[in-house]
Amino acid sequence: MLKKLLLITSITTSIFALTMQEYAQQQQQGYTQYKKTQEEGFKAYKAEQMKAFNDYKKSVGEIWEEPKMSTKKTWVAYTPDKKTRTNVNFDKEVIVVETVASSPREAKQKLQIALAKVVTVDTKTVQKTDPLEKILAKIKKPEGVVDAKVKAEPILATVIFKKPPTRESVKTYVNKHITPKEIKVTPSKKVKFAKIYRVEVKMPNNAMLKRSKLYYTEVKKQAKRQNIPLPLVFAIMHSESSFNPRAKSHIPAYGLMQIVPRSAGLDTYRYLYKKKKLVTGSYLYDSTNNITMGSGYLHILYYSYLKLIKNPESRMYCTIAAYNTGAGNIAFAFNRYKNLSRKQKFRMKNAAADINALTPQQVYDRLMKDLKWDEPKHYLKKVAKRMSIYHKVYGS
Repeated sequence: MLKKLLLITSITTSIFALTMQEYAQQQQQGYTQYKKTQEEGFKAYKAEQMKAFNDYKKSVGEIWEEPKMSTKKTWVAYTPDKKTRTNVNFDKEVIVVETVASSPREAKQKLQIALAKVVTVDTKTVQKTDPLEKILAKIKKPEGVVDAKVKAEPILATVIFKKPPTRESVKTYVNKHITPKEIKVTPSKKVKFAKIYRVEVKMPNNAMLKRSKLYYTEVKKQAKRQNIPLPLVFAIMHSESSFNPRAKSHIPAYGLMQIVPRSAGLDTYRYLYKKKKLVTGSYLYDSTNNITMGSGYLHILYYSYLKLIKNPESRMYCTIAAYNTGAGNIAFAFNRYKNLSRKQKFRMKNAAADINALTPQQVYDRLMKDLKWDEPKHYLKKVAKRMSIYHKVYGS
C-alpha cells in the first residue's frame, strides 16, 4: 500500500513539475511576445511620427527656401499659416524672427506679435499650440508607452526680463527691437509678390546662467538622489542643449539632457521605476522628467556600466565620454590596439585593468587620443571644462 502511495505521489509530482515547467515556458513566451509586440508598436509609432514630421517640413518648404526645424541647440516655431517663424539659438544666444509679407506695414505687425510671443510663452503653451506638436499628438500611441503633459515653465521670460513681464514691459522690449533700421529685407523665392522681413535680437550676456538657474532646484534634488556631482548635471545639460527645453536631435533625442527613448530612456526608466517602458517625446520635454532621466542615466554609467574603474576622477572622465558615445566605445578606446576577439573587445572588464593602472590625467589623455570619433573627444573636453565653471557658480 505504501509503495502504491509513493508511486502515485511520484507520478503526480512529475506531472506537476512538468506542468509548472510548461507554465513557466508559456509565461516566458508570453513576455517575449509582449516585448516583441511593444517594440513593433513603438517602431510603427515612430515611423508615423517621422512621416508627419517630414510632411510638415515639406509644407514649410513651400513657403521658405530653407525649411528650418528645431535642433539640439535651436527652437524653431512657426505660426499656423507657416509664414512667420521664430528661431531661438540657445548656443549663440540669438533670437531671429522672420516673416513673409507683402508690405513693410504688414511685416512689422507680424514681427512684433512673433517677438512678443517668443519672449513670454511657456513650455506648456508651446506643447499645446505648436502646429507640428498638434499633428504629432493625434498619432495613436502604442500600448505600454509612457506619456506625460509638459508643465508650464518660462523659456525666455526670465532671461529677457528682470521681473515677470507685464504688457507694458513687453511692448517696450518689442518696440526697441522691431524698428525699420533693424529689419532686413530680402526677396521671397517661394511666395510671389512677397518679401522676407527679418530681425535678429541678441539675448543678454548672462542668458546661459539665467537659464541654468531655472533648473537649479531639480538638478540639486536629482544629483543628490543619484549621488552624482551637481556640476556634472549642469555641464551635461549645457553641452547637450544649451538649456533648450525644446531640444530635439535627428536621432531623435529629446529635451534638456537629450534622452533617446529606445536606448538610454529604456534602461533608465527600468532603473528608476522597475518597469521596462518606452517614453514619448512629450514626456521628455517636461524638464522634471528629463532631468530625472538624465541624472539616472549618469548614475547607471558611473555605478554600473563603469563600476570596475576604481579612481573616481578616472571613472568620471569615462562617464562623461560614455554619456555621448556609449560605454562600449570607452572599452574600445583602451582595447583598440589589442588582439582581442570582438566578443571580448567591448567588455568593460578588459579595459578596466588598463584604466586602473593609469592616473586620471593619463586616462583623460588616452580618451582624447583613442576615442573612436572626434565628437566624444570634443564633448569630454567641453563638459570637463564646464564642470569647473558650474562648480564655482553652484558648488559641489
